[in-house]
Amino acid sequence: MPTPLGEFDLHAFEVGPDNVHLALVVGEVAGARSVLTRVHSECLTGDVLGSLRCDCGVQLRTAMRSVAAEGRGIVVYSLGHEGRGIGLLNKLRAYVLQDEGADTYEANVMMNLPAEARRFDDAAAVIRALEVRSIRLLSNNPAKRDGLRAAGLDVEEMVPVPTAAHVRNIGYLRTKRARMGHHLPSGEELDGHPSHVHDVMDLLGDVRPRDDRPFVVVKLAQTLDGRLATVTGDSRWISGEEERRVSHGLRAASDAVMVGIGTILADDPRLTVRMVPGACPMRVVLDTRLRIPTEARVLDDAAPSLVYTTSRAPAERRFALSSLGVAVRTVPTSREGLSLEAVLADLRRSGLRLVLVEGGSRLATSLFASGLVDRAIVAVAPIIVGSGKEAVGDLGIVRIADAVRIAEPAVHLAGHDVIVAGDVVTSRPAAAGPHRRSIA
Repeated sequence: MPTPLGEFDLHAFEVGPDNVHLALVVGEVAGARSVLTRVHSECLTGDVLGSLRCDCGVQLRTAMRSVAAEGRGIVVYSLGHEGRGIGLLNKLRAYVLQDEGADTYEANVMMNLPAEARRFDDAAAVIRALEVRSIRLLSNNPAKRDGLRAAGLDVEEMVPVPTAAHVRNIGYLRTKRARMGHHLPSGEELDGHPSHVHDVMDLLGDVRPRDDRPFVVVKLAQTLDGRLATVTGDSRWISGEEERRVSHGLRAASDAVMVGIGTILADDPRLTVRMVPGACPMRVVLDTRLRIPTEARVLDDAAPSLVYTTSRAPAERRFALSSLGVAVRTVPTSREGLSLEAVLADLRRSGLRLVLVEGGSRLATSLFASGLVDRAIVAVAPIIVGSGKEAVGDLGIVRIADAVRIAEPAVHLAGHDVIVAGDVVTSRPAAAGPHRRSIA
């Protein structure tokens, strides 16, 4: 079975009435020891539909990639394990209870169902049928290891499956750790030591979307003297690799990442999640006249893309983007460009709760000036460049007392870079006028 993650030999095993387990195998495993193995429980909503309530889909793809990269291994896909064994319909009923405040453990109990109904005897039998002598188990769940061992399988060790948490599933992940003994896949808190995945939730704080707009987080990476780029526009790389990994974790935690057209034309970013295992957010571009090139990397098929424009945009450009499967939406205009309030209101109506703004300077400045930023995350690199592009432009502030402030800042190290995060507090009303509420 060819997949984007590699080619697998696919085996099907009947393990009971109307129940099948699949084994995706890479390389020769018969008679082998220490075979990298994932036993993955069926999750239609996460694996197939891409639900962000769990991290199942990301774990499945990460495991398949790990096995393919090793050149030998097994991914057992256990059907009948939906909802930790309670079935799809009951899992959806549990979702309703979770929406009313119950956690994933309590929801099952409230329905008089076990919090954990899975058994791993059948998965162990599948692995034995493949004549594997011992495995290294890709899992964050010690109970899965214990269940396979109880079924007679030689499990040498557990290999963690790290995933970057999303604001939609961090509560689910923490409940599994606190009440079911799982290892938290989103990594340790930031402490300056490199790791594959960081827990970025402290940076995001308490995400509280409003009725009229999502929770807006502005993320900046700048030099000690407050520059985003040199006078020539060079910005690669201001921050180090560890800070960029944190940035990818922030993307994975967000519903959307938003930039202005200037960032697209200057840097041609992809705005996807690549440095950590996680879901890619929606990519949002603000472009008054649809100057975005059709070959821009932000329009590739790695993640959905949404471009906001105005009635000034040429019809042929709209058609060109639509033909690529890119959503194009029109919002009201002002003298200076498109309305940021209208963009954010439309995103909220679409169900988005958290928008991460990554650039550029003009967009960040307009958002701060309009009082539309809820939280700021600023990575400061220990370098000085002198003249260059400012991280934030003129906000019309003439007194320090009127400065935008960061409340209760959290400070972390990421490699050699310092990250400061906190809720945005302003001591004066947002400036009036279209130049403070629009972006070109």
